[in-house]
Amino acid sequence: MPIHSIIANVVLLFTLCGSINCMAQSKPKQYLLALSKADHTLAIVDPTTFKLITKVPVGPDPHEVAASSDGKTAYVSNYAGGRLHELDIIDLTTQKLVNRVDTKPLIGLHGLMFANGKLWFTAEGSKSVGSYDPHTGKVDWSMSTGQDRTHMIYVSANGKKIYTTNVNSGTVSILTDTSLPGMRKAVPGIKPHKNWTAKVITVAKGSEGFDVSPDGKELWTAAATDGSIFIIDLAGTKPTDKIDAKALGANRLKFTPNGKHVLVSSLSTGDLFIYDAKSHKELKRINTGHGAAGILVDPDGSRAFIGCTADNYVAVVDLKTLQVTNHIDVGKGPDGLAWAVQP
Repeated sequence: MPIHSIIANVVLLFTLCGSINCMAQSKPKQYLLALSKADHTLAIVDPTTFKLITKVPVGPDPHEVAASSDGKTAYVSNYAGGRLHELDIIDLTTQKLVNRVDTKPLIGLHGLMFANGKLWFTAEGSKSVGSYDPHTGKVDWSMSTGQDRTHMIYVSANGKKIYTTNVNSGTVSILTDTSLPGMRKAVPGIKPHKNWTAKVITVAKGSEGFDVSPDGKELWTAAATDGSIFIIDLAGTKPTDKIDAKALGANRLKFTPNGKHVLVSSLSTGDLFIYDAKSHKELKRINTGHGAAGILVDPDGSRAFIGCTADNYVAVVDLKTLQVTNHIDVGKGPDGLAWAVQP
């Protein structure tokens, strides 16, 4: 083959690779997961078209949902005001409920987060947190917070730090795994001893929704009772500011992925409060309906999805124009939301 033909073919190959990324890196599949508390279903939604793909029946009082890191499994907590002890497991490939795990004596499952290969949860009725290992199919660890209504949870990527809000106690718990690396097993088949410490920080009663900033430096939590927002410096483990946001009925709080903005939903008014994370100033207040609960932000930061429980829809908010642009019907009483991203 003439040299000029070889060069032309090479150029064509690189052009094709650049335009389609060599077909090797296909775009991940992303699904919006939304719970209906009244219908007892998990809705799987296409977040681009807002089309409902299917609904999967789940337990009697579903409140929160989380997906595994590979996006193939969803976990749903059943709450009932702190009385139930059922964790539902859904195969997102077959879109079917495949297991129900009895977590008793840990009861009142609520907050969920998947991190470091495990599902972490709060057990409000037991004033505890715990972890479920999908490889063994068992709850493999738990620890008491000693606080009243341990409700929501955030776990660091390595599973070494756990943050919770304790609604009735008006506190934030920080649990830290201080185990030294390389600890040996004393008995064959027995896991090494883990040393956990607990720090309790006083905020305001009714503090429920919270989030940790993407850089891991701050924790923000909002109180439903007086609508205040507390900001905690995680290095010093102490509050550094209290914002009189007047976000009465505050339910959930989320940072945008770039850490610039903080979103707070109100279950009482249906308002979505948007704050500047640096100046601590309110930027805008958007009404999404009569009662706003779960918040989920698009990974690219372009949109927020709000579970409007009282209105029976999920509101879609454009975070550039700060306007409600759409509504998604996922069933009655939508609340917990999550992303499932499959490579």
